[in-house]
Amino acid sequence: MKIEIGTNQILKILYIISWIIFIGLCIEAGGIIFNAVLAQVVPPEKSQLLWKEIDLSHLRQFDKGYFLTQTVLISIVVVLKAIMFYLIVKILHDKKLNLVQPFNKEVGKFIANLSYLALGISLFSYWGAKNAMWISKQGVQMPSITDLRIGGADVWLFMCIVLYVIAQIFKKGIELQEENELTI
Repeated sequence: MKIEIGTNQILKILYIISWIIFIGLCIEAGGIIFNAVLAQVVPPEKSQLLWKEIDLSHLRQFDKGYFLTQTVLISIVVVLKAIMFYLIVKILHDKKLNLVQPFNKEVGKFIANLSYLALGISLFSYWGAKNAMWISKQGVQMPSITDLRIGGADVWLFMCIVLYVIAQIFKKGIELQEENELTI
């Protein structure tokens, strides 16, 4: 018995998975932002009860400015990831992936935008990780880079470069396809 899964079924599965990841990232971003704002109002001794995922209560007690900086960096990374998955959901929902003519301007723009988002995630992850390490050296107890969800800046940079190369290939493919259509 041979089970064959076609491209359309794979795209439907990826669409569902992308929705799940997008919703999870939105919840995470909302939780971090909401709790960072709420932490400014709640007394410091109660702030560790806010966001169970990331405990920055020691940082808040040390300095509110450093706390704000770190939470903004974490928030930017999570929001950029959510935007990335929004673009993936959007292109799959709008059915802009034309498998008959894959080289179209929408897909080329989509891949280029993913590349720019990956670069942004890489830069802010790196900045957030360096900031967290610097704060740790000041004697403040900080969660790990993995717990802060800002690790892997090098992986995001690699992804950015790969996506940018693919975007350039698509750009050339679009030009060749348009030339070919004009000659026919």
